Amino acid sequence: QVQVVESGGGLVQPGGSLTLSCVASGFTARAYYMAWFRQPPGQGREFVAAVRPDRTTYYPGGVKGRFTISRDDDENTLYLQMDDLKPEDSAMYYCAADPRALFQLSQPQYQYWGQGTQVTVSS
Repeated sequence: QVQVVESGGGLVQPGGSLTLSCVASGFTARAYYMAWFRQPPGQGREFVAAVRPDRTTYYPGGVKGRFTISRDDDENTLYLQMDDLKPEDSAMYYCAADPRALFQLSQPQYQYWGQGTQVTVSS
C-alpha cells in the first residue's frame, strides 16, 4: 500500500527554521515525482516545492531561496528545509507523490497525499 506520512510541523517564531519530513512506504521515493504543498486556513492548496526522480527541483517565487526540498534515498524520505520563516508561511503542509506526473508539477494532481503537518509562524 502506497503511503506518505508527514511530520515535523510546529510553532516557530518569524525568522526561524523548521524541517518537515515525509516518510514514503509501499514505493521507492526516488522513482516517483514528489512535492510539498501547503494550505492556509480558508484557502486553496499552494505549490511549495517539487523534485523529479533525477533530483531536479522546482520552487515558486515566494519560497525560492528560503525553502529546500531534498530526498534521502536510503531512508526513502522526502524533506523540506524551511528557513527565514514568515507568518504568511503558516499553513497545513502536505507531501504528495506520483509515479508519472503527467501534469505540471506545480499542480495539485498528485496521486498520493499525506494527512498533513501544521506549521505556525508566530511570535
